Amino acid sequence: MSRTRIKICGLTRIEDVRAVVMAGADAIGFVFYPPSPRLLSHAQAATLSALVPPFVSRVGLFVNEPEASVRATIDAVGLDLLQFHGEENEAYCRQFGLPYIKAARVRPEVDLLEFASTYPAARGLLLDAHVAEYGGVGKSFDWQQVPAGIPLPLILSGGLSADNVGEGIRRLRPWAVDVSSGVEVARGIKDAGKIKAFVAAVREADAKLEI
Repeated sequence: MSRTRIKICGLTRIEDVRAVVMAGADAIGFVFYPPSPRLLSHAQAATLSALVPPFVSRVGLFVNEPEASVRATIDAVGLDLLQFHGEENEAYCRQFGLPYIKAARVRPEVDLLEFASTYPAARGLLLDAHVAEYGGVGKSFDWQQVPAGIPLPLILSGGLSADNVGEGIRRLRPWAVDVSSGVEVARGIKDAGKIKAFVAAVREADAKLEI
């Protein structure tokens, strides 16, 4: 059976990391974007990172961050994958010696095929809503804007929850899904019950694709 990978982003508390791991998610996202209410210091992120067991990826999210700051975060925290949400180009993204994924903020005037082609070293293309906050506000986008033939594994994000993730998987067949606000009770505060429900909805959608 094919399995959609799951990333839970914007974790800020020890209990939330444990809940995500116990629910069976594949990746945990730490936010290093200063305007975000989910922003972590290096010390906070290092504490949470140390709790992540083997085979669960630790992802660092950055938005137009200076190169030196990204390097300092990698050294302090220990990350497995980098996620760039701003206007970073390919040369910038690939310079850190870690695999990376690139976010595309979807809107009608963005050619996603052309966009993906400019990041040939990316491990995946994350599709998110076009909002001023660079994501994390629970807003979705029109999935009909996603063309066939994108040459990178797709990661579906933007306004996902247990209620709609199954439909997103059915329609787009992404490699992975990424959720933040859809499993929260407040920004940066996750809910264990919502996390379990989200993971269960993904697994149910996967099972239905095999029927």
